[in-house]
Amino acid sequence: MCQRISLIIIKSFLCGPKLKRGFGPVSSVLWRTSGPPDFCLATGCGLKLCANFSLLLTCLDLCQWVSSAAARPLAADAGVSAAALKPREWTDSALKGHRRASGQVVHQRSSTMGMKTKRVDFEWVYTDQPHTQRRKEMLAKYPEIKSLMGADPNLKWIVFGMVLTQTIACYFVKDLSWKWIIFWAYAFGGAVNHSLTLAIHDISHNVAFGNKLAKWNRLFAIFANLPIGMPYSASFKKYHIDHHRYLGGNGLDVDIPTDIEGWFFCTPFRKIIWLILQPLFYALRPLYVNPKPITRLEVLNAVVQFAYDFLIYYLWGLKPIVYLIAGSFLCMGIHPISGHFIAEHYMFLKGYETYSYYGPLNVITFNVGYHVEHHDFPSIPGSKLPLVKEIAPEYYENLPQHTSWVRVLWDFVFDDSIGPYSRIKRECKLVKDD
Repeated sequence: MCQRISLIIIKSFLCGPKLKRGFGPVSSVLWRTSGPPDFCLATGCGLKLCANFSLLLTCLDLCQWVSSAAARPLAADAGVSAAALKPREWTDSALKGHRRASGQVVHQRSSTMGMKTKRVDFEWVYTDQPHTQRRKEMLAKYPEIKSLMGADPNLKWIVFGMVLTQTIACYFVKDLSWKWIIFWAYAFGGAVNHSLTLAIHDISHNVAFGNKLAKWNRLFAIFANLPIGMPYSASFKKYHIDHHRYLGGNGLDVDIPTDIEGWFFCTPFRKIIWLILQPLFYALRPLYVNPKPITRLEVLNAVVQFAYDFLIYYLWGLKPIVYLIAGSFLCMGIHPISGHFIAEHYMFLKGYETYSYYGPLNVITFNVGYHVEHHDFPSIPGSKLPLVKEIAPEYYENLPQHTSWVRVLWDFVFDDSIGPYSRIKRECKLVKDD
């Protein structure tokens, strides 16, 4: 069945006769354009193929969910390698057995849809984050990992192509009806914008131009920010460094939900609302948890962003602006790609605070799924993170890992033991910058 679904999507890629007349709701716009019909048709069909490609990857992610009987990520066992177990063998009961054997709390899933989560607080620990020690051990054993650090020469060209694609898309959506604006914002534009936020994530680690050209990385991140619609990159950099340095740090790591979020969003319906509003929480939470002074770079980010927005509005009207901003908002909420927000650090298995995902959606997310590897070596570009796992497989194969971001979202909503409180927190000592 999974193969049949994938074949249907692939067929929609290659179906030349249908593409000849445009692509659905956008075809009327293509044929009303004043440019050469061949150019308009080729560009429009290219946008459709991009949308279908992201849909194909999502279907493959769903196939991994369906083909695996595991209700949770693969779990490491003290005596048995989880990687040596076939997914079909690692059932929910086996996972619960592992938890009982290791003295972990087992939460039974409630049959009452609206029942509150069992968790009433974060998981407080009194140990340092594990990635610092892992990094030291791995570099001592595999010094060749250092060769992976540095700039990714292809990143800037990929980002440039994405920004150009979204700018061209603004031209094609200017005459669409509002319902199709929202449709394409979710199906295509939002996926590109979400991918750009993850490019900005990579750029924040100076992997576009290298550490010696840190200012160029900051300016390039502002350029990558343009299709997102709202200024984001400069503030993200300011807080993201704390996320790595003080992972789970109380009052320092703004990636962790607040107590109010954990207390209130504790039922399936409320967790759906929380997922939908997740972009707002990410934007406003730092102002409450760890407010910092506004920097000149943030002002520049805002000026450049609003100038771009005004230019798009002046040229093509309000609809392209709605297309960009709605896409960013929708695809950072309930969307297959946004599953990475939950998959990365929410505690699906007690004692583990970072999880990797090795599925197909990494193709359009700069390998952000390789998240354990990323926290072990933040200065390695996303394109090279799979090489870290190849060099030191024993450090990753026995760790819990997710097989589907769509499944992650499903479990987050309907599993009473998982919610905004499912995060590890610790008290951290401030480190003085040199």
